[in-house]
Amino acid sequence: MELVKQITLCEVGLRDGLQNEATQLSTEEKIRTVDALSAAGFPVIEVGSFVSPKAVPQMADTDEVFRGISRKDGVEYRALIANARGVDRAIACGCSKVKLNVSASTAHNLANLNCTPAESVSRFAECVDKASAAGIDISGSISMAFGSPWDREIPVEAVKEIVRAYLAVGIDEISLSDASGMAYPTQVYDLCQEMRRSFPQVTWWLHFHNTRGLGLANILAGMQAGFTRYDSAFAGVGGCPFVPGAAGNVSTEDLLHMCDEMGVKTGIDLDRAMEISRSIVGILGHPTDSYLLRAGKSKDLIREIPTGQIKNQVTKK
Repeated sequence: MELVKQITLCEVGLRDGLQNEATQLSTEEKIRTVDALSAAGFPVIEVGSFVSPKAVPQMADTDEVFRGISRKDGVEYRALIANARGVDRAIACGCSKVKLNVSASTAHNLANLNCTPAESVSRFAECVDKASAAGIDISGSISMAFGSPWDREIPVEAVKEIVRAYLAVGIDEISLSDASGMAYPTQVYDLCQEMRRSFPQVTWWLHFHNTRGLGLANILAGMQAGFTRYDSAFAGVGGCPFVPGAAGNVSTEDLLHMCDEMGVKTGIDLDRAMEISRSIVGILGHPTDSYLLRAGKSKDLIREIPTGQIKNQVTKK
């Protein structure tokens, strides 16, 4: 099996995970979590989103969190935005990286915005211009790139059209997202291969949910296709807006454990990542979708068998 030797992770639990939770972390708890993630070796952290507090009240304090964190050299602290007002908020609180998002579903876009996905992206030009003038990096995301509840399958050409639209407004860092949890490994491999062939100039990310238990398998398929950048969430927090009660994002610690076992480097301390996830679960007050928090690391199971135990077991048989 051919795999990439090293991957880059972005921790998205503070944004994509917590925005679906009824119990919220305080601003101080969020700041401590960001600083702990930095100390554990996470190279990219999605701190929150600059969106309407009425629409997503859990993200209302993102500005305060950015002002309170201790920034570590080499760590990228980013936030999701929806429009040019988000860029203004990013400038005001010292956020140096923002991300835009568009749904790959034509039906979804037409119903909500009365335009196609590519037309939605063309409207991001103002955001790009304002961010560039302020020295803020900007990336894009394609939500439901692997399937949607409205369209079922998303044609590859439709994804390409959105990528071309992003490139046209000056965005060449793009994430393929499976917000609906409909992706499967062979599809992931094929789409990733096609995207790399068609757009070698793009810096690619992948974002998977574990809605149907295929999150890690999809990431492995992405690794086989040569993708090296992935989103994940501490303790597997989050959910699926289309499937109430479904599992959330791919668990960060589960992904780190898989990489450790396969010899794929991440630069992140797994034990410290697990400590952060346990603290989050303690605050939320309910179990989350993390195998590692339930079972522990494989290496922790290795132990010596007490003298005579094997002999006694054989004798009993």
